[in-house]
Amino acid sequence: MTFDAVPLPLFSDLQDDGGDEELGRVRAELVSMDPSGQRFAAVLRETIDQLLNGEHTGHYAWKQLLKTEKTHAGTMVEINLQRRFGFDNGDEMDYSIAAVDVDCKYSQRFGAWMIPPEALGHLCLLVWADDGESRWSAGLVRIRPEILNGGSNRDQKMTIRAEHRDKIVWIWKDAELPENVLLHLDADTRAKILVPGAKKGQARINQLFRLVLGRRIGRGVVRTAAQQVDYMARVREGGKGRARPKLREEGIIILGDYQKHQDIAAALGGPVPGKGEFVSHRVVRASPAHEGRPSAEIEGSLWVVARPGEWEHEKEPAPRLPDPQANQV
Repeated sequence: MTFDAVPLPLFSDLQDDGGDEELGRVRAELVSMDPSGQRFAAVLRETIDQLLNGEHTGHYAWKQLLKTEKTHAGTMVEINLQRRFGFDNGDEMDYSIAAVDVDCKYSQRFGAWMIPPEALGHLCLLVWADDGESRWSAGLVRIRPEILNGGSNRDQKMTIRAEHRDKIVWIWKDAELPENVLLHLDADTRAKILVPGAKKGQARINQLFRLVLGRRIGRGVVRTAAQQVDYMARVREGGKGRARPKLREEGIIILGDYQKHQDIAAALGGPVPGKGEFVSHRVVRASPAHEGRPSAEIEGSLWVVARPGEWEHEKEPAPRLPDPQANQV
């Protein structure tokens, strides 16, 4: 059994391509390569995490980036999409998709795509992602002079007039971007996790999974909290101080993207970790008082997600999760 996200709405199915045969071919090719949009969303999440470079900088928010770092965002999105989807190089534009030249433009601010003069007459893949909103969109448009504002910068790059954004054929619109958990925590909780210190990586990881319960946590967040090259080792079984054995004493389990872990996550009724994600829960052994609540069998007993104050009554350690691949998490 797998736990795929619910397919995202394909706005390309709802919008007419205006008789643009090339646009229709490119749209169909992109949808066939990524019907749910999950691969596209994963590229955007990974690219933002690359820009933040939390392992070395501790950064978790776009506003923390230098201006020069922000200028690389478009190029990194373009490169990472090409690597993930294997697009051929275009003759004049960035990509060749379905034998059509396609330029790729990314903006962190919706509508602020910078269109170069050489893109006139060509198709553009317009991409937007906002980490603060945890949303992204991607669509296609044929660049024509009448839909553009005049270029006012040194490169004579132009933007699409707001009244002509309805010409964009959206493939995915306002879709969910995997959450940057650190960005969306309240300031006090975040401060309790991101304690300063070069040798505090394990403490930060433990606090992350202790304080952020019942939410999907991506590897980028783990990397930022650890600020260490071996950040994944901070989660794994091993020494008593590592997150899984340490937090097990506090009734907390850390589910990863194993199939068996995903089965447990689904049975507990909470979010299911996707590829490269974790979900932690404080659990208690199921009893008649928990009748009707979602439960999962772990180590031969049924367990339920603890409600506030429940674990403190018994303070029973959490069970050890199945570890089908001992050298992975």
